[in-house]
Amino acid sequence: MSGSEHVDAEIASQPDTWRRAAALAVGPTAEALPKKGERVAVVGCGTSLYMAQAYAVLREQAGLGDTDAFAASEFPFGRAYDRVVALSRSGTTTEVLELLQRLKGAIPTVAVIADPDTPAPALADRTIVLDFADEKSVVQTRFATTALTLFRAHVAAQSGTAFDLEKIVADARRCVSEPLPDGILDKTQFAFLGRGWTVGLANEAGLKMTEASLTWTQSYPAMEYRHGPISIASPGTVTWMLGEAPRGLAEQVLATGGQWLDGTADGTADGRDPLAELIRVQRLAVALGARKGLEVDNPRNLTRSVVLSEV
Repeated sequence: MSGSEHVDAEIASQPDTWRRAAALAVGPTAEALPKKGERVAVVGCGTSLYMAQAYAVLREQAGLGDTDAFAASEFPFGRAYDRVVALSRSGTTTEVLELLQRLKGAIPTVAVIADPDTPAPALADRTIVLDFADEKSVVQTRFATTALTLFRAHVAAQSGTAFDLEKIVADARRCVSEPLPDGILDKTQFAFLGRGWTVGLANEAGLKMTEASLTWTQSYPAMEYRHGPISIASPGTVTWMLGEAPRGLAEQVLATGGQWLDGTADGTADGRDPLAELIRVQRLAVALGARKGLEVDNPRNLTRSVVLSEV
């Protein structure tokens, strides 16, 4: 048994779980999600927080209503919201449960979870269970991206904007199977960049590399990279763009001797979907972790859920 047996399988399954999630966006399950015009907060911890960031930008930019994203521990109780969406794979994370308990009876809440046999459903007003995307690995991959696919498809259905599921799934299958970029396993530092909703993806890419491979990483909004962080770029670094790159940034990075990757500019007419490109980052994180002899399914100092006991 390899140290990444579970996460390898879970990464590879994402095209299928995304398709299942998109189907839920136009069925009865979608009734629990925010309505057009509602003022919404989306909360989570770790990976879930970064998916919340992506969803918040997508929803607000689609004209569906003000949407904010917060770490569950940092929710601003002085603000008024019509609905709070709590994203938690385990349904047991302390900060999420405490927030749901405090909001009960005050603000309508919906918990998006993988395991129904947890405390979250009793605390939330509505629950969406994505049990088909649950995971055995501590390192979270498919649950997060599957939840974001549900959100993306729901935003598209509400706003009438394009959501080409077939292309997204095809891009994901390519990212599952194609070789990683030449020489990338020999790099020592990585910076992930995003714009708009893909800033959340960049943040998640950095977290995944840290968790799975103990690799030095950073993440930034792409336009901020010029404001200091580019000083670290060198022949041993990779700057990886998720989403549309700012004009001239690639040339600036290449001038440092660093490697520039823009997976969404893959030569196709529409480019590669940024969420699909995140799969390549997941695979890289696992490959680097395996190369270091790490137990990627169970990284050091981490657990499936952060449950804080009272002292």
